[in-house]
Amino acid sequence: MSVRRFTRLTNAFSKKWENHWAAIACWFAFYNFCRVHKSLRVTPAMAAGIADHIWSVRELLES
Repeated sequence: MSVRRFTRLTNAFSKKWENHWAAIACWFAFYNFCRVHKSLRVTPAMAAGIADHIWSVRELLES
């Protein structure tokens, strides 16, 4: 439900493959680097040792 690009009956549905790929890539990056998970209490990137802090959205978009 967090990625509306998959559901066809919304305004956010991707008709072009390039737009769909870009939206999904942004979502996966946000999910892994910015979003703190309740069970882990850190981001998945921090749990894997890839990142050392929680990224802001600005930091994610600038990288």
